[in-house]
Amino acid sequence: MRIVIKIGTSTLAHKTGRINIRRVEELCKVMSDLKNAGNEIILVSSGAIGMGVGKLSLTGKPSDIPTKQAAAAVGQCELMYVYDKLFAEYNHTVAQILITGEDIEYTDRRINFENTIRRLLELNAIPILNENDSIATKEIVIGDNDTLGAIVATTVEADLLIILSDIDGLFTADPHKNKDAVLLRKVNIIDESIESMTDDAGSELGTGGMHTKIGAAKIATEHGIDMVIANGSDPKILYDIVEGKDAGTRFFARKDEKN
Repeated sequence: MRIVIKIGTSTLAHKTGRINIRRVEELCKVMSDLKNAGNEIILVSSGAIGMGVGKLSLTGKPSDIPTKQAAAAVGQCELMYVYDKLFAEYNHTVAQILITGEDIEYTDRRINFENTIRRLLELNAIPILNENDSIATKEIVIGDNDTLGAIVATTVEADLLIILSDIDGLFTADPHKNKDAVLLRKVNIIDESIESMTDDAGSELGTGGMHTKIGAAKIATEHGIDMVIANGSDPKILYDIVEGKDAGTRFFARKDEKN
């Protein structure tokens, strides 16, 4: 299988912004094992700004663009250093790709992006993508890595998109506010009733909420790709997802889109 895995800031880092070492080590171990089993892995990783906040000892996520970009520049270095070190322990090579909205919007740049990522897969590397937050502006921003994950999945014609966050999946209501909220295991059609279950809240250090994840699911399923939203607190959940077991919420691809 060709699998795109998007990992959110809340999964990668503690609330301080500092990297959650134990969890990231386990994530890289599981992803390496999945790759060893013959799967192609593409990682879309958040966390640059959050880690920059921690490394620069800022009191919280900055609100102004220059400080966000500075935090991203510092955090991205740490993020890739960690990934390179951990994946190397399992004899896997990683490659960093940073993109902006222009790389998707303009045909020639998108073709270059597609060619690069496909060649990296041919060379048996693990592409690690993030939005280029250190130079992105309001006009050229993709906006969130949930959307980026869906764009990458459609670009490489993935078989599966997995979004790991700090939530178990899509609930019928906010489980923090409603004790009767029920986790939906399967979603066959994303209609108004499904969209009404979302909100715009993201984590303190991240940008995506359930609304962006449903948007990503629409992009993926409309291109014939299954998508799963799951809690990344235990990285071993990736095994269950890849094996098709009940884990998180699975959005099923439109059968008429991918043959």
